[in-house]
Amino acid sequence: MADEIVHFLPDARAYDYPHEDGDPSLEDVDGVVIGGSEVGVYDEPDQPWITDQKRFARRLVEEGVPTLGICFGHQILNAALGGEVVDSGTSHLRLHDADLDADESLFDGVEPTVPVLHSDVVTELGDGMEIIGRADYYEYFATRHRERPVWSVQYHPEFTPRIADEYHDWEAPDGAFEESTATRTLANFAALVESSAGDP
Repeated sequence: MADEIVHFLPDARAYDYPHEDGDPSLEDVDGVVIGGSEVGVYDEPDQPWITDQKRFARRLVEEGVPTLGICFGHQILNAALGGEVVDSGTSHLRLHDADLDADESLFDGVEPTVPVLHSDVVTELGDGMEIIGRADYYEYFATRHRERPVWSVQYHPEFTPRIADEYHDWEAPDGAFEESTATRTLANFAALVESSAGDP
């Protein structure tokens, strides 16, 4: 879904971690979005690039680079900081209600019904991470770092009705997707990146 993320962040460029050589350069990078994946964080033994991406995620946190993790990105950020991710055994492919912290700028204008597509879940937070969003089936639905400009969400803010049409098993009442404002998450992150760049 990298192309969809770039669609909402037109100044962004995509980096295909499993198929690129080495870590992406942070030169002239104002912020980073870590998107989804078809594999799980726990597949690290068979997917050596996950080890590299964990190391890169820790670097982003340590250097204070504004970062947003989405789905797998949410999971790998927490795992990179010592958290735990497991396969819940239940696939979620639908719009789902979440309790998003009202005072969190990342969620400005985001209605609590958001698109989810996952079975893996964070079961233990990474060091320094705290909860900013919950769902009835998932305590660690969205997180942020206490000291660094790092956020993560389990839902897919880049999903739109057009993308949903590609998934025939998607559970959503007619018209519900058009009412979702989850894409605001990406605009809010871009604003947070811009404000962070202005900090002394």
